[in-house]
Amino acid sequence: MVSGATNRIMLSGYRVYMALFFLFLAAPLFSAALFAFNDSLFPSLPWKGFTLDWFFNDTEPKLGMFNDRRLLRGLYYSFVIASMVSLLSIFVGTCNAFLFVRCEFRAKNFFYILMVLPLIIPGVILGISILVMASNMANGVENSTGIELEFLRPGLLLVVLGQFSFIATICSLVIIARLKKFDIAMEEAAFNLGASRTRVLRTITLPFLRPALIAAGIVAFLVSFENFNTTLFLVGSEAPLTITMYDRMVKVGSTPVLNAVSFVLILGSALLAVLSIAVQRDPDK
Repeated sequence: MVSGATNRIMLSGYRVYMALFFLFLAAPLFSAALFAFNDSLFPSLPWKGFTLDWFFNDTEPKLGMFNDRRLLRGLYYSFVIASMVSLLSIFVGTCNAFLFVRCEFRAKNFFYILMVLPLIIPGVILGISILVMASNMANGVENSTGIELEFLRPGLLLVVLGQFSFIATICSLVIIARLKKFDIAMEEAAFNLGASRTRVLRTITLPFLRPALIAAGIVAFLVSFENFNTTLFLVGSEAPLTITMYDRMVKVGSTPVLNAVSFVLILGSALLAVLSIAVQRDPDK
């Protein structure tokens, strides 16, 4: 009886803890979403009524996000950067997966550690390091040849390379985990039936990896889209949404239009997260 009572107390305490934990996680998101619909010039209480002006209004002072050219331009650049980073990361991540799962070579563990290393380096350090390296290379070439390498200066390409430096590692780990579950006997059977290596890769191996490729692409897109600390040091005139929002906060202060942007991003991230979970589900279960 004592044991049963103790178990019930522990179970109740665990439920309370989990409720408080998820409340702690959800409260900031709920607050950001709530004030996106507040008919006030400031994202704070008291509540002054429901409005959609911060999404669709086309006049100041309540200029909605879908009519704010600067925010839309930042959203466009974020989408372009995230798409480029995702494609590059999936390609390199797939190559890394085959390299570390299928191949045996000297110092394999050492190179695997090098691949994982960007994940434990702070984004600020990554951003500064890439900026310094690219600037030194551009300055050296310009001083010796007089040729200006614009792509090594802060801008869109450098942001893509900076984010790719650590997002490729995330994609590699996701695809490696999937490839380790692959039954190599399926490829061997196809080879015995006369299939070429390219056809085996196209019809057997890559279809098996498809859920991991899609999931890795979604994760890469989300991580790139919301990245701030690395991007801040590498951005040029093509500022993505995170930098645009930060600049707006510094110069103008917080307004409900930023809450509206946050609400749209929360919805988009949630839909992509659900899609990522869906594509990884075992269809037999």
